[in-house]
Amino acid sequence: MAKQGVGPSVVLVGRPNVGKSTLFNRIAGTRRSIVAPVAGTTRDMVSAPAQWLNHQFMLADTGGLFGATTDPLHAMVVEQGLRGMQSADIIVFLVDGREGLVPGDLDIAQAVRALNRPVILAVNKADDKRAKARAAEFHQLGFNLMEVSAEHGDGVADLLDALLKLFPVKSTAPEPEAEPEVAIAIVGRPNVGKSSLINRLLREERVMVSDMPGTTRDSVDAMLQYRKKRLRLVDTAGMRRPGKVATAGQVESISVVLAKRAMAKADVAVILIDATEGATDRDAAIAGEAQEAGCGVVVVVNKWDLMAGSDQQFVKDYDDRLRFQLKFLEYAPILHISALTGDRTGKVIEMAVRVADARARRVPTSALNKFVEEITGANPPTSKHRRAVRIMYAAQTASAPPRFVFFTNVATEFHFSYERYLVNQLREYFGFIGTPIRISVRRRAKAARPH
Repeated sequence: MAKQGVGPSVVLVGRPNVGKSTLFNRIAGTRRSIVAPVAGTTRDMVSAPAQWLNHQFMLADTGGLFGATTDPLHAMVVEQGLRGMQSADIIVFLVDGREGLVPGDLDIAQAVRALNRPVILAVNKADDKRAKARAAEFHQLGFNLMEVSAEHGDGVADLLDALLKLFPVKSTAPEPEAEPEVAIAIVGRPNVGKSSLINRLLREERVMVSDMPGTTRDSVDAMLQYRKKRLRLVDTAGMRRPGKVATAGQVESISVVLAKRAMAKADVAVILIDATEGATDRDAAIAGEAQEAGCGVVVVVNKWDLMAGSDQQFVKDYDDRLRFQLKFLEYAPILHISALTGDRTGKVIEMAVRVADARARRVPTSALNKFVEEITGANPPTSKHRRAVRIMYAAQTASAPPRFVFFTNVATEFHFSYERYLVNQLREYFGFIGTPIRISVRRRAKAARPH
């Protein structure tokens, strides 16, 4: 597995429900990993950059290994966890001090020893008297032992100090400037193929794939180098209707919150549609949230290998229906792929990068005002109240997403049809493919009169 990020890779391992996700969130300073009192909550390996005393490292949380759990996908979780351990530079082996040494800990210790990596054994829940009394049991595992409380933070600073001693010696040479990162969130309803697409793009089994809805819970990041760009691919939980999420319990509710948060932080949202079902109302709602978040959008129709027709007319008719169902995303490119066979999956990254570049584009003021002169000459503006309006000049005030202010002779708003015309012309003229465009109107400030 390719290493992610800058610095050593530190991987947390342990049985289900020993507190790995709580410790992960505390060290990383984020609520990336879902914490719930349910054994087997974490399934895929979740990673995030972290730092301690100016030392950067990549921290990863794995699913629980070799312990009691009712998760029907536990065998896949174990496989993922073992793969995560193999990618580690340093392993933090977390155990539950209150329970003492149990057979599952012995199994993990054996797997960890076989990897010949530096290991710190962290006895969690040390704030509990029972854990204090039983901590000595873990010395027989033969690892460097530390006592911590992930929930309250006790001993975590000492753990991080011990980690630093295992880091390779830092070079005195200046570090190369980090390349800009493009965040691409893969979003959609459950079982449309998000995890399959991520694995296909990475060319490895990075996230679990199952027919069972709700397989992915945490938002899982993976890094990919594409030409000269660093891409962060984010696999998100399937976003069901709010009513269904409410009845599914706490874990899925948090999963959907994390999926929405990932979309809000993304440069581009790849909205995955099941080709055999077409765009549903839920797909439209997810697309609306992506547009509201201001990220670029690529609509990707997966499972295209299951469609009977493939001639140009069939594709056109299908896309016309899709455009009608997602009519507010007329600017989003549409791709047809099969994550299962790999057909055209490479186009997803290519298009997402094009959209990210367009979303970040800055238009020179001179070019923008030349554009204003041309389009207003061909089609003069109309206002919401039918007043005579002249656009005096315009300016781009932000990018990602692009924002434009049009200064006019009167304090008014454009008629909605003219606003749509402006947005469409901006997109076509300057190549703003796949990105929402925000515009606003202001009255030009009057020049001060001489006294």
